[in-house]
Amino acid sequence: MNHGELAADEIRRALRGPAWHGSSIHELVAALSAEEAIQRPIPTAHNIWELVLHITSWSNIAHRRLTGGQVEPYEDEDWPVPDEMTAQQWEADREAMAESHERLTEVVAGLSDEAMLAKAPKSSNSVAVMLHGVAQHDAYHGGQIALLRKIVTTKHRRTAI
Repeated sequence: MNHGELAADEIRRALRGPAWHGSSIHELVAALSAEEAIQRPIPTAHNIWELVLHITSWSNIAHRRLTGGQVEPYEDEDWPVPDEMTAQQWEADREAMAESHERLTEVVAGLSDEAMLAKAPKSSNSVAVMLHGVAQHDAYHGGQIALLRKIVTTKHRRTAI
């Protein structure tokens, strides 16, 4: 396995599992309802839905950087908000996250070791550092999702009784 394939595997594991650090993002959000995902139990923090959109954005940005697209985030791309707050939109946004990671990992898996060591566009870091950063970014926000999920699902269960 070369460095591109290893990085693609690391990104896939953060999103789909099995993840060494615990639950993957997919495992964390799969059973959540739109109502749970949009709750903001910590007033000054992002909610789960916003985190899913943010994770998707940075997967898309990394893909663009590798394929010659715009390097910097588009306006409002870093922390987007849901277009509409419906169960259908929540499903679509989770699917968009999976698709964005699949597009990214397809490109990454095809990178040679030399390409992985090359400088990433408009960066002092290598492509490898950028891509391992995507997996680390996913794991970081996955941890936030795990904590928020505990709060919103426990709160939901308490109010449902």
